[in-house]
Amino acid sequence: MATIERVLVIGAGVIGLSTAVTLAESGVPVRVRTDQRPAETTSAVAGAMWGPALLRPAERVRRWVADSYPRLVALAADESTGVHLAAGRMAARVDLGDQVPPEALLLPDLRPCTPGELPEGFRSGYRATAPLIDMPRYLEHLTGRFLAAGGELLLSPVSSLAEAVEEASRIVDCTGVGARELVGDPGVRPVRGQHVIVRNPGLDEYFVEVGGAEEFTAWFPHGDRVVLGGVAVEHDWSRVPDRATGAAILRRCAQAEPRLAGAEVLGQQVGLRPGREAVRLEVERIGGATVVHNYGHSGAGVALSWGCAAEAAELLG
Repeated sequence: MATIERVLVIGAGVIGLSTAVTLAESGVPVRVRTDQRPAETTSAVAGAMWGPALLRPAERVRRWVADSYPRLVALAADESTGVHLAAGRMAARVDLGDQVPPEALLLPDLRPCTPGELPEGFRSGYRATAPLIDMPRYLEHLTGRFLAAGGELLLSPVSSLAEAVEEASRIVDCTGVGARELVGDPGVRPVRGQHVIVRNPGLDEYFVEVGGAEEFTAWFPHGDRVVLGGVAVEHDWSRVPDRATGAAILRRCAQAEPRLAGAEVLGQQVGLRPGREAVRLEVERIGGATVVHNYGHSGAGVALSWGCAAEAAELLG
């Protein structure tokens, strides 16, 4: 019987681990090399929830999001995964109208908010039950699955694709914002996010402001803690929490949800989302090697993860 050649996955955020799990659980030997442990990646500080991703290429993105939804719903049946289903609101300060992204229709209880369900300053919104993901626990779950399937995880930075090609002839590049340097892609830009973590004052529903503003209001309850957001500042490489930004997040969230006023702050976190004009999921041939690029998911990595992982595995051949 022929030996299956090992695949090298570069990156251990949610995109890299989902891809590695997909390959390893199908019987492919996989090594992950990363310059950051999963708990140190941008994925670890995400909110996070499944929802529509208004990214390009639109048709493929919709398919990836739709493919990821049932996987996350299934994981919510096991609380140890860090995934749970929660009710909540997606709201805007403008009139959203009656048109919703097609993938939002996957949410079985989606309905418009009544005026009384909207915080002051918000004009429209929708209520729905959606998967919420406690990212530190979820990354532990993915890492455990990967290792149980025989995968190898190495804290070992990859300096170039040329180095990777010397190691393996099949490679998946899941380096997020790091692709700017690794593959020389100037189209990748950091989109700085900051979250404030507070002790949960009794919230069990999420809230997320939609509309694409640089500053927005959001909270995601995960047991005894709540992740508050947020900001999306392009071309900012700083990973140091900004005190004024954190204070503004707390103020906006408390205005929309009075129970958050005075909540005990447990910490603040910063992550650099991999912004790009379009998600890059495609094959590149380097000599005799096949490199599948799988990066540029902006703030929607979790929502796209399983759909992109499946396609990356198919492209790898």
